[in-house]
Amino acid sequence: MLEKETELASRTSDLDTLFELAREGENVIGDLESEIKTFSERLETVETAMLLSGQNDAKSAIVTIHPGAGGTESQDWAEMLLRMYLRWAERDGHQTVVTDRLEGEGAGIKSVTFEVNGENAYGLLQSEIGVHRLVRISPYDANARRHTSFASVFVYPQIDDDVKIDIKPEEIKVDVFRASGAGGQHVNRTESAVRMTHIPTGLVVQCQNERSQHKNRASAIKQLKARLYEYEMAKKRVEQDKVEDAKLEINFGSQIRSYVLAPYRLIKDHRTKLSIGDVDRVLDGDVDPFMHAFLVWKKTGKTVSDGKEDLPD
Repeated sequence: MLEKETELASRTSDLDTLFELAREGENVIGDLESEIKTFSERLETVETAMLLSGQNDAKSAIVTIHPGAGGTESQDWAEMLLRMYLRWAERDGHQTVVTDRLEGEGAGIKSVTFEVNGENAYGLLQSEIGVHRLVRISPYDANARRHTSFASVFVYPQIDDDVKIDIKPEEIKVDVFRASGAGGQHVNRTESAVRMTHIPTGLVVQCQNERSQHKNRASAIKQLKARLYEYEMAKKRVEQDKVEDAKLEINFGSQIRSYVLAPYRLIKDHRTKLSIGDVDRVLDGDVDPFMHAFLVWKKTGKTVSDGKEDLPD
């Protein structure tokens, strides 16, 4: 972040110099416009990074895309979205791996799942969760009629499966007692049985099948580690279930963004009110303005508008 701040300070100084030259009558309008554009883009990048403060924002992401009703039209739209996100990931320096892809009948895809690996992938891509609507003249319609297609996008953070179980001695209460039941005279006469309570979680394990307290302690520790591992996995499953519950709320009557290619060309996000007319640039992977606007909207509730008319419902 310090490097970015230093860069912005340097660019601010360059802008001041160019403005001063312009006031003195120098022909630097072209340089000034270029520098302002670059400065705005870099400033937006820094602001986006500052807005990524959620628990899972820094993690890699898993993305799924499903076409809506409409057969080939929607399946083709789903593939267009896949291409858009893969191109975005490439532009942003993220690595992608398609883990599951079901081809459509004739064209497009019936479903796809892919990983986007890299810092802040989930934090950025969460802006894309929802239903995306496409309006265009269908390339599959012999009568060249206008069609509306839908596809749903869902994104969730990659949860690391490597759980390190670090048991601190002060977090364990150890009780020793005489073993009961079968095991021979020695087992019942000495306090060889061990009960361990993990104080933070309340998990309890005990072992009494060995004659040696030392061996029972070792066995109890192994049991406790196994129980704690399962405990961590259960917590992750609860987190995943919450994400899946959010997925169920997506329906094809609540689009988050519309992509209109005919009769006019415009992409509008219905949450942030951001509209962009350069449709080809966005579909080629330049989704960053929508991601930035979403993060601002999510943090502050503020929307943006470029003065264009709303898209028809």
